[in-house]
Amino acid sequence: MSDQQLQNLIKMINQISDNNLHHGDESEATEVVANHIKKFWARSMKQQITDYATSDGVELNSVSRLAVKCLMK
Repeated sequence: MSDQQLQNLIKMINQISDNNLHHGDESEATEVVANHIKKFWARSMKQQITDYATSDGVELNSVSRLAVKCLMK
């Protein structure tokens, strides 16, 4: 996957996280984001964002980071 594709994934997961903060606290938003990623993202997309989060992850917001951790369980 190219750098541009990774940047798009980072942007998407951060937007999904931002859009779900209305659920109350970060833990609720994290669960919603993780479930969204599990249901709608391709395996390759999930692998790329997981690899990014474990190697660097600096551009992920806090909810995105927590959601990716949920994916790794």
